[in-house]
Parts: sequence; structure tokens; C-alpha cells
Amino acid sequence: MSDTLPPTALDQLFHEARTYNAWLDKDVSDEQVRQIWDLVKMAPTSANQLPARLIWCKSAQAKERLAAHASEANRPKITGAPVCVIVAMDTDFHEQLPWLFPHADAKSWFAGNADLREVSAFRNSTLQGAYLIMAARAVGLDCGPMSGFDNAALDKDFFADEPKWKSNFICSIGYGDPESLFARSPRPDFDAFNRIL
Repeated sequence: MSDTLPPTALDQLFHEARTYNAWLDKDVSDEQVRQIWDLVKMAPTSANQLPARLIWCKSAQAKERLAAHASEANRPKITGAPVCVIVAMDTDFHEQLPWLFPHADAKSWFAGNADLREVSAFRNSTLQGAYLIMAARAVGLDCGPMSGFDNAALDKDFFADEPKWKSNFICSIGYGDPESLFARSPRPDFDAFNRIL
């Protein structure tokens, strides 16, 4: 049985972590990007589907290209970040299941059922996107996840050669500028949104 993480770790991951809107001028290295993936890939998805496809926009050109598909308010959150990740999903993820989930013929569960693949890819890529946020925080970085962009236009631009890939959300990662934070929004007590049956 694992021990509870110390309060400092819980603060870093949850209590003190915030969604940043602007970034300090400090680089995120390729090594840090790989550290994040090495954590994300270990977290659970159904039948080890791993349907997320992550596009790490680090160059100024890539970030400008991505920002062109975002709302005006979100553009500087993208271009000002050291890296901004497109969290996408592969709706043909089942093609990878023979090696990702060799315990059963999992590919056959999804073959010929595009609706089931879409639902499963969206659910599990969203999980992986959440793991991405926690992994980035775990390695000492801050995050600014966002929607507020034209999914169809982004997909046409970035995934023309991968038509089964579809964007889910985007997330800027770096060292957050504390001056960009809003006051923390309310967080409800347990009884507001929970029931124990």
C-alpha cells in the first residue's frame, strides 16, 4: 500500500496549482517535454488505448500557426508560452491495440464501430490530457489548459496527413507569471456535488 503524498506535493499538484494566463521568459527543454510524456504514458486508459496524440508547439512559427486558430483572448496565452500542446485523439487508436494490449483481441472490439471509437477516444484522450497537466506540475511546470479555438480549422491545418486525428483541447506549459492569475474561483465542499450511497 502506498503512503499519502506529503503536503508539499499535494500543494504542488492541487492546492496551490493554478491555471496561468501569461508566462515568464524561461525555456521548457525537450528533456522536460519527454519527462512529461514518460509520466503520462504510465497512467491508465481503457485497455491501454493511449489514444491521445500530443503535438508540442515550441517554435515561434508553430505557436503562431496554432494561435491563428484560437480566440483573440487566447492567442497571447499560446504565443507567450514556452510550449503549447495540442491534445488530440486518434479515432483509429484501435489499430495500435495488438501491441498496446496484447492480452486480448481488443482491436476487434472497435473495428467497424466508428461511433464507439469516437466516444472511447474522446474519453481516454481527455483523461490523458488531465494526466498531462498533473505530469507537468509534477516536474515543476505550470499549465494553462484552454478551449476557445476552432477545432475544425486546427485539424485541417495540423492533421491534414492524419485525418483520423481530432483536436480535443490545448494546454500551454511553462513557468507561470503570478501577475496573470485571477483570484481563485470557488471550490465547493463535498456535499455540494457528491453522494456516498
